Amino acid sequence: MAAYNKFNVFVENLAEKVHNLGADTLKIMLVNSPAPAATNSVKADLTEISAGNGYTAGGTAVTVTGSSQSSGTYTLTQSADVVFTASGGSVGPFRYAVLYNDTPTSPADPLIGWWDYGSAVTLADGETFTVDMGSTILTIA
Repeated sequence: MAAYNKFNVFVENLAEKVHNLGADTLKIMLVNSPAPAATNSVKADLTEISAGNGYTAGGTAVTVTGSSQSSGTYTLTQSADVVFTASGGSVGPFRYAVLYNDTPTSPADPLIGWWDYGSAVTLADGETFTVDMGSTILTIA
């Protein structure tokens, strides 16, 4: 399973009302090189893979289905994993799936976290890649 990493700025952005995780549009984009760093802040700090062959610039929206708190623990849930499908050619290479918020304009496209798949992946025409987050996107305790 891919390792999840948090961008440091995500904590500050929560405290400063940048995110409304239950209502904003969250997306996952694919990145290969350079690797994301915990000190990155916004989407523009990263180099997304080229659009085409089934991959759309900006990535794919996450379907958020729940945003709730219980006993001081916040949970953000989804209904389906994000799936990328190569169509008409290959997609990639990419190694990282990056979660960001596409709604805020100041700062624009703030980063939340990323998954490191350990090595570069290239999808051949017709192949799919699933960013498997399970039903819980993130938990804050």
